[in-house]
Amino acid sequence: MAATAVIACLFLFAGIAQAEDCGNGVTLRLSAPEAGQGTLLLAEVRSAKALGEVAGKWNERDVPFWKDSEKGKGNTRGEVRRALLGVDLEKPAGKYEFKVTAETQSGEKVNCTANVEVNEGHFATENLTVKKQFAEPDPEQLARAEAESKRLREIYDRVTPEPLWTGQFRLPLDGDFKGSNFGRRRVLNGKPGSPHGGVDFPAPTGTPVHAAQSGRVVLAEELFYAGNAVILDHGLGIYTLYCHFSEIDAKVGDAVQAGTVLGKVGATGRVTGPHLHWGLTVERARVNALDIVKLLGGK
Repeated sequence: MAATAVIACLFLFAGIAQAEDCGNGVTLRLSAPEAGQGTLLLAEVRSAKALGEVAGKWNERDVPFWKDSEKGKGNTRGEVRRALLGVDLEKPAGKYEFKVTAETQSGEKVNCTANVEVNEGHFATENLTVKKQFAEPDPEQLARAEAESKRLREIYDRVTPEPLWTGQFRLPLDGDFKGSNFGRRRVLNGKPGSPHGGVDFPAPTGTPVHAAQSGRVVLAEELFYAGNAVILDHGLGIYTLYCHFSEIDAKVGDAVQAGTVLGKVGATGRVTGPHLHWGLTVERARVNALDIVKLLGGK
């Protein structure tokens, strides 16, 4: 992680969430003690000694940690490990546990638990008019959409065991484009629809769309609802989704860098006008993509 990102992370942790003492010089801290539906938390394990394996459990799934470039102070050989916790858009409100096990390189084992209070998101409702096929798909269209949803779930279920990024996450559009609408409950042609799992950036057709971070292209094709879409695997269960392109400029298997042009803004799929739909999935949890820029970005 770049030095500026390390400073930003330290600022996030300062005085926000109480550190849990795990013993043997190991502490666990979250960027906040509570979170709303669809938000992202940053977890930090800090040790006065060099660490071996560190593992977490959240949402009944394993949480992978990455080693931060920040080292212990003075002559210590301490380490910092970090992980992202996604609070799914529809995760019920309540209290949940994030469990961590760690082992120092000298063989000392510790266990630690942090409690997270999940609050309701209180998302707005919006009424949209779309083409009839996207509100009332026929059996063939519905079968296609369901098959595509299954494929996406299978993609998001894979966890690349190492981070594929370095440095800071960025917004996918250059310029003064604002993203909004995450989590909104949609009524499509008078019929209740699914909650909006991404951030929308209204922009003119043809506006270049950039990779938010380095990673690997795992999907680049036209989908029923998403239109022309690209998915990037950033490693550690972190995926970003880019939808409704007029043109796709990437192919499956490409290794991309932060800022690589993936395609151009368009109005393909279920849309009311040209825009970029930008989604973020962390360990299968659908979260606000803007949060990763706040936690691991430069702005």
